[in-house]
Amino acid sequence: MRPSIWKLKGMLFFFHASMTIMISYLPIYFQYLGLTGGEIGILLAVGPAASIAAQPFWGFMSDKWKTVKKILVLCLTGALAVGFVLFQMEHFFFILLALFFFFSFLSPGGGLGDSLAQKTAAERSISFGSIRMWGSLGFGSASLLGGYILDWIGIQHIYAVFAVFLATAVVFAALAPDSRPSKNPVHLSGALALLKEKKLLLFLLCVVMVSLTHRMNDSFIGLYIVELGGSESLIGAAWFIGVFTEALVFATSIYWAGRFHPLTFISAAAFLYVIRWALFSAADGPGFLLFVQVTHGLAFGIFYLTAFQFVSRLVPKELESTGHLLFISVFFGISGMTGAAFGGFFIDLFNVRNLYFLMTAIACLGFAGSLVYRRMYINGEKA
Repeated sequence: MRPSIWKLKGMLFFFHASMTIMISYLPIYFQYLGLTGGEIGILLAVGPAASIAAQPFWGFMSDKWKTVKKILVLCLTGALAVGFVLFQMEHFFFILLALFFFFSFLSPGGGLGDSLAQKTAAERSISFGSIRMWGSLGFGSASLLGGYILDWIGIQHIYAVFAVFLATAVVFAALAPDSRPSKNPVHLSGALALLKEKKLLLFLLCVVMVSLTHRMNDSFIGLYIVELGGSESLIGAAWFIGVFTEALVFATSIYWAGRFHPLTFISAAAFLYVIRWALFSAADGPGFLLFVQVTHGLAFGIFYLTAFQFVSRLVPKELESTGHLLFISVFFGISGMTGAAFGGFFIDLFNVRNLYFLMTAIACLGFAGSLVYRRMYINGEKA
């Protein structure tokens, strides 16, 4: 009898809940420590920078050692241990150093969890989205509850809240089923050869053009809501609406995911991003943004779900996790670091509304690129 996957769902729920605490409240914690705005900006760039190298490395190690589950447990346990040290520090340089190692363990957790979920879904002929939706539910739940808890106990105890969520995720990960590994041997030369695969690199280039705008929005939607006259409570509401619709898209993927070619869905999602940012740039108040936030679930949910699974077609079976985490590194790491740095510079010159005009144009390029790539790939399949 095959082990139940509810433990895998529990791991995704509590891991993404712990990530919510870090994403939403780490800047506030740094302010509490008395760090300057410039220092906080540098520290917030450390996470994406660390993930660029850490994601593919741990993905390769999971392929090399033929286990996603054990590498996942190792990464989450490492994040717990380094996090305990990190949140004892108050000096900027030591925080910077510890934060790099912290995110080197923490950031691959999402990609490894999604890789394990995708492999498990394929092995059991069930919907990947029906498993992955639990991560979105965890993120959304913690986005609502995290603020109330930290208001009650104080931002200085942020590690305690994070640790409870992540330790629970470790327990679920240790009990979750592992995927069946490929019997083919894995060598570093094979992983490095992925960087020469034309179809994979062109696909990741298309991904960057879309994910760059997504990550810019992650960084600056709060500022935009405030710029339009909204309050901090509306920021939490915006995140909850987006994540809730994302979970619905994942949950219903069993009904739509197989109806068309994955690249058709990817192009459709890229077009939805164009519409999304065009509507954002035309917003006349924060209430309108909350209404448009429904499109987050459609755009991100469809794009991420289909793109993540499509990567499996572009890499050898024995390097599937390496490919998955390379995709995650591009989507969240490179795009996150570039989007935050360039977006901040652009806002200094203009304003947040103009940034969304620029994001509309970039998403248009991503949409056009996805159409060209789709045509090239499908013609190659027919040849």
